[in-house]
Amino acid sequence: MSLVLYNDLTRRKEPFVPVKEGHVGFYSCGPTVYDYFHIGNARPFIVFDVLRRYLEYIGYTVTFVQNFTDIEDKMITRANREGITVRQLADRFIEEYYRDADALGVRRASHNPLATEHMDEIIHLVSALIEKGHAYEVDGDVFFDVSSFPKYGSLSKQSIEELQSGARIEVNERKHHPLDFALWKSKKEGEPSWPSPWGEGRPGWHIECSAMSMKYLGDTLDIHSGGTDLTFPHHENEIAQAEAATGKPFAKYWIHNGYLLIDKEKMSKSLGNFLTARAALEKYPGRSIRFFMLSAHYRSPINFSEDSLLQAKSAMERLDNCWSDLRYAMDNRKKTDGSGSPEIISAFPALEEKFRTAMDDDFNTAAAIGILFDGVKTVNTYLKENETLDGKVLEAAVEFFRKLDSVMGILPAAEASEESAEIETLIAERNEARKKKDFRRSDEIRDKLAAGGILLEDTPDGTKWKKKA
Repeated sequence: MSLVLYNDLTRRKEPFVPVKEGHVGFYSCGPTVYDYFHIGNARPFIVFDVLRRYLEYIGYTVTFVQNFTDIEDKMITRANREGITVRQLADRFIEEYYRDADALGVRRASHNPLATEHMDEIIHLVSALIEKGHAYEVDGDVFFDVSSFPKYGSLSKQSIEELQSGARIEVNERKHHPLDFALWKSKKEGEPSWPSPWGEGRPGWHIECSAMSMKYLGDTLDIHSGGTDLTFPHHENEIAQAEAATGKPFAKYWIHNGYLLIDKEKMSKSLGNFLTARAALEKYPGRSIRFFMLSAHYRSPINFSEDSLLQAKSAMERLDNCWSDLRYAMDNRKKTDGSGSPEIISAFPALEEKFRTAMDDDFNTAAAIGILFDGVKTVNTYLKENETLDGKVLEAAVEFFRKLDSVMGILPAAEASEESAEIETLIAERNEARKKKDFRRSDEIRDKLAAGGILLEDTPDGTKWKKKA
């Protein structure tokens, strides 16, 4: 089976065939950098990071672009309130974005373009739309004319009349049609601005993404992703302005993740359940949050709650303990160097094939995690039932976990090495105390580790440790 993705543009699963063989151009909408991103934003950042990793795992070269919206009404309002420039505000929260994204295991994009650094591309695109009769200028503002683009509504699967009746639209008598949207906004007092053929001003939100994505990925992207809340108007408008300008399909596959709920309610500041990723990371490990986000199919709603995060944390501890036991066995337990367990060795490639089948079926991370834990069960059983181990089995198990984790990104990462080193140092000190029959110090170290959730097991091969499940 080859990769099949659900395409929101066609409302069906389709075999994935990129524009250019062997290469994927992937654009995913990034944050508006006026504050810490919220936990709902964390879901697309994580799930599309995993889709990118999976595409690389199956052999594609991926150019992954995720923008920063660094000029927008909310940014201007906050910068003015704090008495700083919009650039200073953007620089601050881009840095904070990386800090939180790193903690969630999100890899850096191939390109993270800023809207303010792509004014030439934006102005060129707006000019092309005016020249082709798809946009018009009024007193320094430029609007896209939705009536000039018959396909408008193709992503939302609604007519212009249906979209108009369901949308909250600010009344503007200068527009030809209520759904016409701003491509360029004339300068207002207290706002940053850039020179343009229509006077000083700044771009509209939608035009920024089209201009930046096409600069790095060409006129037709392979994949465009984002949260389902961006389908209309943002992604609908992106399609309209890009295709009106180029006459080519803008993106082959449109992929949207489902909503994240907080205790079964939609997140809202008015409900008092608004949660930033930063606040969540202060309470839960980043890998547990990542695991939780991948534990449901990306298109399904998912409920963020204390219980769900505790379940994710417990599952991660089972995975961590298996990985720790496996590495310990590699270094310390009795082994043979033969291939005396072909049925066990072959179990791991078979599990990897099941993993690929799950991921090929519309990127089913929930099923893929289940297969990862089948591997945990296989390893735990083997280590428990065999006193002398086959080195080939251990190597196959390690390769299995590393290959799957190159996609999922949930095994202990490099940042855990300091903690591991500290634990190993304390264990070595405890072993030395036991040799000297200083059992008081030995017990103190065991109790200290236990208080930190680390359990010790003294075996004929040495002292093993694992995290309390």
